[in-house]
Amino acid sequence: MSFRLAFLAALSAATAMPLAPATAQQPVQLDPSTCVTPPFYSGPAPFKSVEQLPDQRVTFRICAPDAKEVLLTSTDIAKIIPMGFPPGTPQGLTMAKDKTGLWTVTTPQPVPADTSRFAFRVDGVKTPDPLGKTFSEELKGINSTFEVIGPEGAFQTWDAKVAHGTVSTVEYWSNSLGIKRRAHVYTPPGYTKDARKYPVLYLVHGAGDSDDSWTSVGHANLILDNLIASGKAVPMIVVMPDGHTPLREGVMTLDNPDFGNELIKDLIPYVDANYRTDARPATRAMAGLSMGGSHTLRNGLTHPDLFRWIGVFSMGLGVGPDKGRVDEYAKTYDAALKQSARDLRLLYFAMGKDDFLYGTVAPTRALFDRYHIAYHYNETGGGHEWPNWRRYLADFAPRLFR
Repeated sequence: MSFRLAFLAALSAATAMPLAPATAQQPVQLDPSTCVTPPFYSGPAPFKSVEQLPDQRVTFRICAPDAKEVLLTSTDIAKIIPMGFPPGTPQGLTMAKDKTGLWTVTTPQPVPADTSRFAFRVDGVKTPDPLGKTFSEELKGINSTFEVIGPEGAFQTWDAKVAHGTVSTVEYWSNSLGIKRRAHVYTPPGYTKDARKYPVLYLVHGAGDSDDSWTSVGHANLILDNLIASGKAVPMIVVMPDGHTPLREGVMTLDNPDFGNELIKDLIPYVDANYRTDARPATRAMAGLSMGGSHTLRNGLTHPDLFRWIGVFSMGLGVGPDKGRVDEYAKTYDAALKQSARDLRLLYFAMGKDDFLYGTVAPTRALFDRYHIAYHYNETGGGHEWPNWRRYLADFAPRLFR
């Protein structure tokens, strides 16, 4: 018999044989003596890394059997539970290790309903939550995030009952800087289904953050979703630029002409060319927090030909001992400020009483008064922190494009 005939005969016999019953896959058994899961284990973790307790205290866990010391760190809740703030306090909450290698700590007091960033410090090394699903990119590195759910934070919480917009990450070429740039863009519910043009808010982050921050920890998209659903805000596109540019001599973080050039010459034209924008100054706004507030003072308030709605959060003029910079600012932008006094629809200025920049409020308001620029001032408690910035956005956005 030829090889071919023999092969075909064997194959025919094999296919004629009854199939053996399939055996059920045995579940992987977790070793109760350790929190480490076996290789290729695809089931749920044997513990929750972040767990909100009924009284709004929060428990954190991380599996690190070989670690000698693990701390929980979070600058966002350091004002509530001292962790390096004020200076001299411990750099984090000390976590306790059990016999399986699981480290655990529960906050000693409730955490307000809000969104916060955190990380673990494992033997001195910053470690985002290995089981985390939400992260926030900053200027340097990333943190994990967690949200404590409660009525006072509902304005920035995802709600299944409302329609939700879309956040896109876009990359574009900047001729001004000669590099690829990135921005996050929020489009409101309904944008993909209609053909209308939308007003645009350019919303800038602070010095320690990135273009990711206003959504990942600021929840700007959820704040807008909830405001639009309740009829409190006009549906709008929100563009969140990268507020940092490559370092070069003579360009400061707060007074950065490179950012302004890139915004005006590259980003705004890109957005108008790729999104259905109402590209009139009367339907374009700019706002920012901290460094983003400085960018707004220098590139938004001074460009009434582009922006008629301005928001400045936790930033003023005359930072530090150099009070003369207020007069320098006025001299540089004199004509534009006079034009803004005539053309602006809104100038919104917000600051917390405990903010380290609170001393800039008086000289900044005096400048507005000198140029007869009408403004809305919102003074709150708290300091230079995300709980304030989310609430400033929630107060500012409903005032736009009315």
